[in-house]
Amino acid sequence: MIVTLLSDFGPSSPYPAAMKAVLVRRTSPTLVDISHDVPRHDIRAGAFVLYSAVPHFPAGTVHLAVVDPGVGTERKPLVVVSGGQLFVGPDNGLLMPAARRLGSPTVHTMTDPMILRPGVSSTFHGRDIFAPAAALLLEGTPPEAIALATAEFVDLDFGSGRTINGGVAGQVIYVDPFGNLVTNVPNGLWVEHRGPVAIQVGARRGSGRSARTYGEVSPNRLAVVGGSDGLLEIAVREGSAARRFAAAAGMAVRIRRVTRP
Repeated sequence: MIVTLLSDFGPSSPYPAAMKAVLVRRTSPTLVDISHDVPRHDIRAGAFVLYSAVPHFPAGTVHLAVVDPGVGTERKPLVVVSGGQLFVGPDNGLLMPAARRLGSPTVHTMTDPMILRPGVSSTFHGRDIFAPAAALLLEGTPPEAIALATAEFVDLDFGSGRTINGGVAGQVIYVDPFGNLVTNVPNGLWVEHRGPVAIQVGARRGSGRSARTYGEVSPNRLAVVGGSDGLLEIAVREGSAARRFAAAAGMAVRIRRVTRP
């Protein structure tokens, strides 16, 4: 049994350990921390980190994900099933890109009165609602026993880049710890171009090379590479594209081939 944990709690906080304590009291799972360094309250960043990780886990894995600025409000607690894996977390879009990456999700709203019991903390649903639900799923409880299927939920979609004359356009969806800018442009739209490119992120412009790997360009030079998640990335070798462009998620991106005379 594998259960993953993802949150914006921070690795030095006691909160991830509290969720793990609930899980190991009831089951004997293999615990895998995807990340607890998601930027605070950044649902979109958390959704991408989860999206990046889930294809590498086997069927039966339970993903416990908590980036939940609406904790204690009327937002719903969810169980989502997709591709043989299960997701537990808040109804704020966090779970949906990862679930769609695995297949066609079935979304359930938690209803079990033993989970949604009176007196649970209004500020720590990760420990008091989501972790107990994940433990039940690990024990083999079917989602339908603790939740009702629903067609009403908050969705989150990264969108998809498009081709433009001489290149591609899209937006930054994630800034990774190296400062690389992950875009929503599929690798397949950037047809095997190797050579000089013009890059625009927001209002800032730069020039670099389209390359197969970061190492194909010189240190501190801009590169456009096909990322491991199937999405184009803008990088600075041994530097930070995020700093170079003062970039953040949501910024528009254009990448254009440069034809030398």
